[in-house]
Amino acid sequence: MIVQDHPNFCNMPEDMRYYRPAQFGAGFIEKSMVFLLPERLRKFRRNLWHVRRNPGDDAVYMPLFRVTCVLPSEPAPAGLQGPFDVYPFYTRTTKTRSRELDYYVLFVFRDRMSWMRCKTLLEKP
Repeated sequence: MIVQDHPNFCNMPEDMRYYRPAQFGAGFIEKSMVFLLPERLRKFRRNLWHVRRNPGDDAVYMPLFRVTCVLPSEPAPAGLQGPFDVYPFYTRTTKTRSRELDYYVLFVFRDRMSWMRCKTLLEKP
């Protein structure tokens, strides 16, 4: 996988959780979700992005928008349910009638040092 303009990226940790509305509205459902970031990753909350595969044969992904995050030490978002486990929610691929929609939530980095620090923290439970 290649993330456009971001040479380094990491997947979400398995202990990540999320809040969601009782009913998802029309459109991109992740815009209404709030992710609960583990405390150890608090410095990387601005690096968590929704990315989408560009149309075509190549596997280049483009950052769409920054994920809305809260930390366990912060109050839960009002009006949302949860927290729920991110997996197995993110093991299913979204499909439309004509094609699969290839979306991910990734930590994306332009500099190698931040990527290395985040990667080390992601490996810790």
